[in-house]
Amino acid sequence: MSENPVVRAVRPDVRKELLAADDAGRAAEPFVDEEGGAPLRCCLRRSTPGERIALVSYAPLRRRAGATGTDPGAYDEQGPVFLHADECPDDPYDPYPFGGAHRVLRRYSHDGRILGGELVGPGGIAAGVRDALDGPDVAFVHVRAVEYGCFLYEVARSR
Repeated sequence: MSENPVVRAVRPDVRKELLAADDAGRAAEPFVDEEGGAPLRCCLRRSTPGERIALVSYAPLRRRAGATGTDPGAYDEQGPVFLHADECPDDPYDPYPFGGAHRVLRRYSHDGRILGGELVGPGGIAAGVRDALDGPDVAFVHVRAVEYGCFLYEVARSR
């Protein structure tokens, strides 16, 4: 793959929308994370103790389809994601965050159809994404948690 992939967090405007009404139509119920450690999808880092966060329902393929004019069809799914309830700090995040555990990489076509998946070990996200994006039909990859299948973030070809 000749270009550098782009890691995409939940954008600030989408975070605000999800806090008002998530993709299941519910308003967020922010809370203070006393323990910390929740994987925040808005800034791609773990929460710290005392931060205000919210757990909301997010449909990444549905939102991508709306932006690109495609139809996610049967691949449309929504699941839980943690977000900051207030503005995100401007902390830079790791190029491939949440890499200390096994992860599932799901490959998708330009029109949002799944093209397969792969289980990668701790530290294997970068190489797995590079290999996945080498496929000519692969437009983007979702990095997901193994335990619950939750969406963590998207990696796409740079433009």
